[in-house]
Amino acid sequence: SPPGLLLLTSFLLHVKEDRASPTRLVCDNRLIQKYIVEAKDMEKRVGQCQALPALRCPAVLPLVDFTFQQWKSKSNETKRREILCDLALLVGAAAGAQGQVSDECGARQLSQLYRHANSFFLLLQTFSWEAGHWEPSCSPHSMEQIHISSIFLTYRQLVQGKLRFFFYDLARVLCK
Repeated sequence: SPPGLLLLTSFLLHVKEDRASPTRLVCDNRLIQKYIVEAKDMEKRVGQCQALPALRCPAVLPLVDFTFQQWKSKSNETKRREILCDLALLVGAAAGAQGQVSDECGARQLSQLYRHANSFFLLLQTFSWEAGHWEPSCSPHSMEQIHISSIFLTYRQLVQGKLRFFFYDLARVLCK
């Protein structure tokens, strides 16, 4: 996908050789704003699809709400791991829903959401402040939903919330 590939490529072009750390990617606030707009557009477009059926197998979605005070008290590594857990559930939910949607409009939007969420997932795995790699054995708070629109709502909330604040926090550290 051009947008997902562009995100990953632009990130990898700005990774330092000695240790992976985001540079200009998080320093340019316009980029995260672009992804927020795209998340809103995807949510709007899926709402315009013909009546989408309820999912036969419910999607397991992360609960992505948070309080600003709780967020500020976490390390960047903890935030990154939490977002990775959320993205892992979202990628799985989008993939599972794709197999249940025959409507071309809904399937196209789910495919785009899958690519975007997976790009963020891959991107966030490329850098770390602690030794070791991300383990997929996290257990974020989650809920089951049968409405396809819930997957898009959760993705938009994640991008507008945790991801935006995470990029902001990284920019304060890396963009001096």
